[in-house]
Amino acid sequence: MVADRPGEFDLIREFFAPLAKDPGSLGLTDDAVVLTARAGHDLVLTKDMLAANIHFFSQDPPEAIAAKALRVNLSDLAAKGAKPRGYMMGLALPSDWSPDWLEGFCAGLADDQKAYGFDLLGGDTIRSFGGLLVSITALGEVPCGKAVRRSGAQPGDLLFVTGTIGDAAAGLQLRFDPAFGQERTLSATDEQYLRDRYLLPRPRTTLAPFLLEYANAAMDISDGLIADCGHLASASEVDIVLDLDKVPVSHAIAKINANSQDDFLRCVDGGDDYEILTCVSEANAEQFSKHATAVGCPLTLIGRVDQGTGIVTVTKKGTPIHMHELGGFRHF
Repeated sequence: MVADRPGEFDLIREFFAPLAKDPGSLGLTDDAVVLTARAGHDLVLTKDMLAANIHFFSQDPPEAIAAKALRVNLSDLAAKGAKPRGYMMGLALPSDWSPDWLEGFCAGLADDQKAYGFDLLGGDTIRSFGGLLVSITALGEVPCGKAVRRSGAQPGDLLFVTGTIGDAAAGLQLRFDPAFGQERTLSATDEQYLRDRYLLPRPRTTLAPFLLEYANAAMDISDGLIADCGHLASASEVDIVLDLDKVPVSHAIAKINANSQDDFLRCVDGGDDYEILTCVSEANAEQFSKHATAVGCPLTLIGRVDQGTGIVTVTKKGTPIHMHELGGFRHF
């Protein structure tokens, strides 16, 4: 019942203040955060909003919703080479929220704060007359002038990607259509793996310092591999040649590819991977790869950068293929 819920200031004191350990948060007792960047560093800020039944499902565990909200922002920071400093959160709670649900949500925040080494700095909590909304503004730090942008790719660079691609899009499809897996010979283990990959991204924070050292350009893959290659190529005013045969995929996505190339392409360009796409000079590629291996970050060479005007060519067995109407995830 509403009467059993804490008021706004009790809610802040009970649930959120224990998460605010950075001195700049002022213990969540003020209306603003006071931060000073470390000497010789720039602040990097990024924001992602997640809405129920668009970016997650309202029945998902609150711990997982909290983790996803943080991790999609951590992925953006990692792509810039930034070390996480803290985050601010806007939370719009639906009318049926409960203290037990919020306790689980905050437990998810606390676990990821510990895992990734950053804390809550401040924010705002309001009532939503629709579904749950979570808005995270994450802050990181990089040495002055060193943030890795998507606009720095150079002709001759090699194109790398972390992790595996397409899992999250397939996991989302399984949520909408439970028969999707059976029709494509996926096992129960395959299906659970794909659902987990949709729900819980794996931000590549351990790669961030090596992106700072070696990458000419980088971005995280949120809209889909091919679409985000296009975004990077356009920003850098270069062309990209992507070798589809080299794109790293999980065992489950390989099964989907064996059944239908169209389904495979939709997964590869479906979005929500939150892996890192990066361009590194040929001279630095071997050293970059060694560092990635040393920190346990899977890294695969999938293409090259050519002179051009922002065109992406996808090849299979060395031959360009037609991509139909694929265009990655669209927000509107």
